[in-house]
Order: sequence, then C-alpha cells, then structure tokens
Amino acid sequence: MIFNWLAERRRKAILAEPFPAQWEDYLLQNMAHYSYLDPQERKQLRDFTQVFVEEKEWEPCGGIDLTDEIKVTIAAQACLLLLGLDHILYKNVHSILVYPSTVTPVYPTGYWNMEGEVCAEPMPILGQASMGGPVILVWDAVRHGGIHPENGHNVVYHEFAHKLDMLDGSINGTPPLETKEQYRQWAEVCTREYNELRARAERGRRSFLDAYGATNEAEFFSVATEYFFEKPVKMEEDHNDLYQVLKGFYNQDTAARQRRHHDNR
Repeated sequence: MIFNWLAERRRKAILAEPFPAQWEDYLLQNMAHYSYLDPQERKQLRDFTQVFVEEKEWEPCGGIDLTDEIKVTIAAQACLLLLGLDHILYKNVHSILVYPSTVTPVYPTGYWNMEGEVCAEPMPILGQASMGGPVILVWDAVRHGGIHPENGHNVVYHEFAHKLDMLDGSINGTPPLETKEQYRQWAEVCTREYNELRARAERGRRSFLDAYGATNEAEFFSVATEYFFEKPVKMEEDHNDLYQVLKGFYNQDTAARQRRHHDNR
C-alpha cells in the first residue's frame, strides 16, 4: 500500500510538469497514429508517455546517442496499446535497451521455430522481449514503423504486446482477460485464426497477417496486435472475429479511429 501511494504521488509530480512542446513535435513527426487520436486520447497518451519516460530505465547500446526523441517515440508507441486498459504502464518492464540498427545479441535470443522448439543460437533482431528481462529495440526500425503504419509492421507494438502477454506469468498468446467468456471466445477465435495462418504458411501461401505469426501462439498475438493498430479496417472487414476479440481486450476501436482520421483529412 505504501509503495502504491508513493508511486501515485511520484506520478502526480511528473504530470505537474507541462508536456514539452518539442516532445509533441516528436510525436507528430515519428508517430503517424498520434494524428489519428481525438484530443482526449492525445492528452492521455501524452500523460502516459511522460510517466513512462521518467519511470523506466533507458540504456544506450551500440554507440547510440539516447536522445529525448528516441525515448518519447518509443514510450508513446508502447503506451498507445494501453489507452483502453488499466494504467498498469507495463509493470513488468523495468528497462529498455536501444540500439541504432539491427543487432545480433551475443547471448541466446530464445526464439521459437515453426516446430515449437526454442532456438538458442544468436540471430539478428529488430526487437526482443523476454520474461523478466528488458525490452530491446532498434531505433531505425522503431522510427520507420512509427512513420509508416501502412506497412503493418511496428516493432514497438510487437514487443510490448509480448510484455502484455507475459503479465500473467506465461508466454502463450493469451494476455490477462477479465471474464471466462472472454477467455472462451479468445481461445476459439485465436486458435482458429492461428491454425489457418499456420496452414497457409506451411503451404507458402500469403495471408493477411504476416507469416511470422505462425511461429507460435505468442508470436501470433504480437503480430495480430501490430495489424490491429496498423491495418484495422482491413482486419475488421476480412477477419472480423479476430478484430472483435482484440477490440474487446484493448478496449479501442482502431478501425473507427482510422476511418475518422481519413474522413477528416
């Protein structure tokens, strides 16, 4: 209780400071989705971003100059996922390691292959999230994904979706849900969609979701999250059941948000 009170007091002190104008310029430049938000959502995202930047540990790697632009861009993209969730602010994320470009870690990455086996050899990565560990991100991929949502790929959304998945202590593609009915519907829809994606990937056929989502259920959830925010209208039209379960979890209607943005341009 004392810790929660101190944390809340610290966050109030952080938010007592105005959001820097330069920081909002970074969001407008590096995060296309920021312009999709209504004024209330923008305010909420700025608040979350301000606290996230202050509370997390940031570690520059590979010779990168870890600027406010980098921190704010990463924080805002991560916090977009939280706008409809309780303000947990990724309690299982303590540090973010940022590299300038694609990196091959010197330690095992622990990714899964199509057979569900854990592969320990180092491999080049754009991002990584591990249970109990830091989030690793590559800046050039972060910035490119933020500016180009039409590509359907966003390494920050992907890795922080993993962190949401891990909140219940397991990495299984099912984040903590609120009701038994949500779990039932989630299992039914996501299992069907995952199996369909896997079958198409094994035959070399293209799908709406990136074939990387067929690696395992955890990667399926993270890839689906990317597309839920990046290509929501198409998901709602062609994979409506999947769209609805993600909408129910994130408590955000990203398709309606995108339509509103396009109508107002």
